[in-house]
Amino acid sequence: MSFLWSLGSFIIAIAVLVSVHEYGHFWAARKCGIKVHRFSIGFGKVIWKRIDKHGTEFAVSMIPLGGYVKMLDGRNEAVPVEQKSQAFDSKSLLQRAFVIIAGPLANFIFAIFAYWVIYLYGMPSVKPVIESITPSSIAAQAHIEPNTQILAVDGEETQDWETINMLLATKMGEPNVEITLSPFGSNVEQQRTLNLTNWTFDPEKESAFEALGIMPMRPKVEMVLSKVVQGSPAEKAGLQIGDKILKENLTALPWQDFIKQVEQGESFSIKVERNGETLDKIITPVRNQSGKWFVGLSPTFVKLSDEYRTELKYDILESLQKGIEKTGQLSVLTLKVLGKLITGDLSLNNLSGPISIAKGAGASANIGLVYFLSFMALISVNLGIMNLFPLPVLDGGHLVFLAMEAVKGKPVSERVQSICYRIGAALLLSLTVFALFNDFLRL
Repeated sequence: MSFLWSLGSFIIAIAVLVSVHEYGHFWAARKCGIKVHRFSIGFGKVIWKRIDKHGTEFAVSMIPLGGYVKMLDGRNEAVPVEQKSQAFDSKSLLQRAFVIIAGPLANFIFAIFAYWVIYLYGMPSVKPVIESITPSSIAAQAHIEPNTQILAVDGEETQDWETINMLLATKMGEPNVEITLSPFGSNVEQQRTLNLTNWTFDPEKESAFEALGIMPMRPKVEMVLSKVVQGSPAEKAGLQIGDKILKENLTALPWQDFIKQVEQGESFSIKVERNGETLDKIITPVRNQSGKWFVGLSPTFVKLSDEYRTELKYDILESLQKGIEKTGQLSVLTLKVLGKLITGDLSLNNLSGPISIAKGAGASANIGLVYFLSFMALISVNLGIMNLFPLPVLDGGHLVFLAMEAVKGKPVSERVQSICYRIGAALLLSLTVFALFNDFLRL
């Protein structure tokens, strides 16, 4: 069921974002007087279509992992004399560039719109207050103290942990980063410089701030069972709702320590406090449908105090401003991360493909519409930037050809373009296969 939910969320997200991207090309083509043969969401066999008064076929095709806009173009077909002025290749260089760049621009506009809706509706969040600092960590060496709130990272304002994680991730490979803090509830600012010389982190396993030793204020977890799944290893071990799980020395067992024991996949013993008695139980984890170790119980989550909670909500104009700022931040982050992948500051193992995107779509859709919109905005920005890469099969590659045409005074020869397209397609396919391989390794 989890797989189907992730797959459905992924298909919806991709269908919407591809439609937005291709609509950008379509709208610009219409504005420039170019005849559009087909606007398709998906590739392959057409499963639904409708033709409008302009003769454009709007279609949904079998494979929902992309889309395209097919325009009248003398380079690919014989163009009747009376339609010559409606062909893409007959338009001026600036008009063709406008049609090409309109797709990525539509993705950025969608991200701004999505964040405008999010901030207008309101996104529940947690104030970036530090609960604890890991001993001997980079944060500890910088003398950062618990119960302080992070105000800025290298001068950029931070209102939530997501922004902090995003900004810190861009600092990978840099010598240091400056954090602005204040004691929680105080206006007294403090500056701390963190030495990043030997800093590394795995985004799949931890956040950037946790890798620095900064533990956020979060809801507390008590090892008093609030749920025991019927037929699960926990029920078979005799565990019941209300049981308190303890260590061998009868002290409280941290939830994360319990998770680590489960993930080892071997039987382990625990102490259970029930109605004043202490019982010995043995739990044997089993693999669930996702292939992960599972015991079938839930602890009790204690809601975080209201003083640490906030809501990112603004009026109509301020929401638009915040949407533009957030989209800009994400664009800069994406470019910096790509740069660090190229220079080797970040491992290519961090490159993700459609499986990771599908998992992210399913997880965000489970949380709620606001978070799903936020996820779609992130992917939309990435699509916009990716399509501007100077690879011949992408929009950026087409813009490079137009730039060369502007310099030379004539189009690049079809032979050269054909060779470049093949090289670009091979590179893009290699990156896709590599990203898929990384996804499979993470399953």
